[in-house]
Amino acid sequence: MGRCVVSTPHVETWELRARFAAALSTMYGTEVPAYTTLVEVSEAVNRDFVANHPHAQRLGSIERVTAERHGAIRVGTPSELSDVADLFAAFGMHPVGFYDLREAASPVPVVSTAFRPVDATELARNPFRVFTSMLATRDGRFFDTDLRARVDEFLSKRVLFDPQLIADARRITADGGCDGDAAQSFVARAVSAFALSREPVDQAWYAELTAVSAVAADIAGVTTTHINHLTPRVLDIDDLYRRMSRRGITMIDAIQGPPRWVGPDVLLRQTSFRALAEPRRFREANGTITDGTLRVRFGEVEARGVALTRKGRERYDAAMASSDPAAVWGEYFPTSDDEMASTGLAYYHRGDPKAPVVYEDFLPASAAGIFRSNLDADTEAATGTDESGYHIEWMAGVIGRPVHDPYDLYDATAREANA
Repeated sequence: MGRCVVSTPHVETWELRARFAAALSTMYGTEVPAYTTLVEVSEAVNRDFVANHPHAQRLGSIERVTAERHGAIRVGTPSELSDVADLFAAFGMHPVGFYDLREAASPVPVVSTAFRPVDATELARNPFRVFTSMLATRDGRFFDTDLRARVDEFLSKRVLFDPQLIADARRITADGGCDGDAAQSFVARAVSAFALSREPVDQAWYAELTAVSAVAADIAGVTTTHINHLTPRVLDIDDLYRRMSRRGITMIDAIQGPPRWVGPDVLLRQTSFRALAEPRRFREANGTITDGTLRVRFGEVEARGVALTRKGRERYDAAMASSDPAAVWGEYFPTSDDEMASTGLAYYHRGDPKAPVVYEDFLPASAAGIFRSNLDADTEAATGTDESGYHIEWMAGVIGRPVHDPYDLYDATAREANA
């Protein structure tokens, strides 16, 4: 691949990101056909919602919402996470937030961040995000000394990303884009790095890790990574849920996140269809190859609302702690954007209640809930003290760049004119 030219890039960073998101969506639709159905239904819901609601585009144009995706991937080591950070930087995607899913009601042995654009203009052009989780092998509550050593050894022998791909990503990041031929090659190679491998899976090793966590097995039980889910955005997630169910697609039991109500939508609501049994080949202890299935990938969909301030988030957490959040929601939040703005509960561009700042991030409890609802058994952490040392500063050191605080980004966006 030739060196990119800064002065006359044919393809800018945001265009690379848009191509990357679209190409991943095409690939994932080939691998998981039900995902294509999910996208089709989402687009139909959005068209109908815009036709029947005069303010339907208050949280983003229909063009943006239709193109919008968030992906999810899982890696095993700090080195792999660092490579991911370098790769996504070439697409103008930066780490935002630190999510510790080990502390969820249904714990998952990972720590995560979300790679996404951080500038309002870049988000408006293409808001692709990838929620990226790393296996927490240093946490003795999930991995005893022996298993951790064997997991680390297994992970040390694999190479998830071609070193040339990462080197090219660093050059593109430095140059802010690249010429057309280089762009086509780079996007294609980046997409292929997240394709589902057809290599046989070691049956005994995968089963041992599944006993710890199905997520641990999905990360460290195979020699590659893959897109775990790719999420379209919908303007009416309740309608989407009904339409998918009518098509005979099994959805998870509930929509995660805040309840539906008459006031402004806040933060993030998510649901998915149940993970499907996908054909995979397994290598038995005697070396023979057998056919089987794995159920690890699912079809998630999301609806986004206005971003809450720290004060608003405190109220959200208090309301969600209720045994019936829907019943008490009106005690915590007003029913209009004017009141949300005047009471300092949510972000609006320059304080204008007609211009909400969209929530661009994720909710740990909802993410863990989606993970859990698509697994066959709960993860159980052993009792003991967490001495692993995973925290936001640790992650920033690993990837060699700051992990942005979402509130700082929303504060900056709210001070700007509506992008």
